[in-house]
Amino acid sequence: MPQDSIPSVSRTLADFVASSSWTDVEAQGHEAQRSILNFFATALGSARDPVVTAAMRTLSPFSGAATSTVIGHSEPMDALCASFLNAVSANLLDFDDTHPGTIIHPAAPVAAPILALAEMRKLSGRDVLSAFILGVDVECRIGNAVSPRHYARGWHITSTCGIFGAAAACAKLLGLPAEGIANAIGLAASQSAGNVENLPSAAKNVSVGNAARNGLFAALLAQQGYEAAPRAIEGPLGWARTMGDEPDLARLFDGLGKTWEIAKNTYKPYPAGIVFHSVIDACLLLRERMGLRVDQVESVTVQGSALLLARGDRPVNNERDARVSIHHCVACGLLLGAAGVTEFAHESVVRSDIAQLRQKVRAEFDGGMPDGAARVILRLSSGDVLSEAAVSPRGSRDAPLTDSDLEGKLREGVRSGRSDWDADRVIDAVWRFDMVDDAGHLLQSLRPQSASLQTTSN
Repeated sequence: MPQDSIPSVSRTLADFVASSSWTDVEAQGHEAQRSILNFFATALGSARDPVVTAAMRTLSPFSGAATSTVIGHSEPMDALCASFLNAVSANLLDFDDTHPGTIIHPAAPVAAPILALAEMRKLSGRDVLSAFILGVDVECRIGNAVSPRHYARGWHITSTCGIFGAAAACAKLLGLPAEGIANAIGLAASQSAGNVENLPSAAKNVSVGNAARNGLFAALLAQQGYEAAPRAIEGPLGWARTMGDEPDLARLFDGLGKTWEIAKNTYKPYPAGIVFHSVIDACLLLRERMGLRVDQVESVTVQGSALLLARGDRPVNNERDARVSIHHCVACGLLLGAAGVTEFAHESVVRSDIAQLRQKVRAEFDGGMPDGAARVILRLSSGDVLSEAAVSPRGSRDAPLTDSDLEGKLREGVRSGRSDWDADRVIDAVWRFDMVDDAGHLLQSLRPQSASLQTTSN
C-alpha cells in the first residue's frame, strides 16, 4: 500500500480526539480527578519555591491579559505564562504522577495549559476532564511508540512527549476539527525538547514548562490556520527518527479508544524518582526490624537493575541530587524513618549524620531485579546481616495511593509549600469538577480573595 494512502499518526490521533466525547471517557473521569488532585498537591507544594518565583519575575514584564490562575498565588497571569509556571511547579519536586510504561509524568504538561485555557473560555468541567484524558492518552501513546530507547538516549520524555498531549488537549478545547488538531500535533513536533542530563537542575523543569506552554501555543497557531507536515511524527525526517527512533506504530495505536493510558497512572508517596521508591520502602522495613540500632550500620548494599544504578548511583551535592540518589533515599528510610518533602530539603541533605550514612551505601547491579524493584542489605557491627526486598512499592499499580492519601498529600503540600490557599476548598473543587458548568469560575474561586484585595490596595 502506498505510504500516502496510510493515515498519518497526527491525523489518526486527531480523528480520535475530535470524535471523542465525555460519554466515551466518562469511565476514566475519577482517575482524571485523582491525577488533577495530585497535580494541585505538587504545584502547591512548590509554588513559592525560588525557582518558581524567579520564573514569575522573569515572565511578569511580558505577560499579556491576566486571565489565568497561577497555583498557590493570588494574582493571575496570561494563559501562556500560567501554563509554564504551573507545569514547572507541579514537576519541580519530582512528586508528580507517573505513567509506568514510559516514566512520563502526564499531568504537568497537559493539566497546566487546559486549566489556563478554561479560564479564558466558558468551559464545563466535563469538557476539561475529557480533554485531559485525551491529552494524556496522546502523550503516553506517543511515548509508548518510542520507549524505552527514547529516554535511554537522553530525551526527557515528559517534556518531549508531553507537548503532544498538551497540543491535542488544547486543540480539543478550542473546538478545532480533526484537521486542526492534526496540525496542532504537527506543530508540537517542531517544539519538542528536553534532556535527561539536566535532571539535577532547574533546566529540567523549564522543558516541562515549555511543553505545557508550547502545546497551548501550537493549538492556538493551528486555530489561526497554521499547518504542519502530515507525517511530522513518523516521517523519514520527522520527530521520532530525528530523535533517533523508529516509532512502533503498533504500540502507539493498540487499543486506541478502548483502553486508556490514564488508567495506568500512578502517584508518588515520596518526592523522589519513582525507581527509588522500592529502596525507600525496603529501608523503612529494615528500620522497623533494627529498632534503634541505626548507629550500628557498617555498610549498606543496594541491589537493583541497570536503570536504578544509572539514575541513582551519584554523589549528592544539593537537594535535587538527593531526589535522584540511591544513597540519600537509604538515609531517609534508615535514619529518618520518613521520606517526605522535609527529608529531601536542603537542611536534611547537608546534615552530617545523613552525609555519613550516604557514604556507607554501595550500589550493585542485579540482572534478576526488574526495573522499579530493589534489595537492600545491611551489615551491622554486631555481625548481623539484614536484608529486605521491595518489588511493588507503595504508590505503584499493585499498591496504589487511595483518594484519602492524595487528599493528605495535598494538605501536606499546602503546609510545606507555605501556601495561603485553602486545602479543603481545592479538594472539594476537584472532586466536583465534573459537575460544574464553568470550570474557569471554579478555578478563580480558589484564589485567596483577601490576599488579592490586599495586593491590589497596596
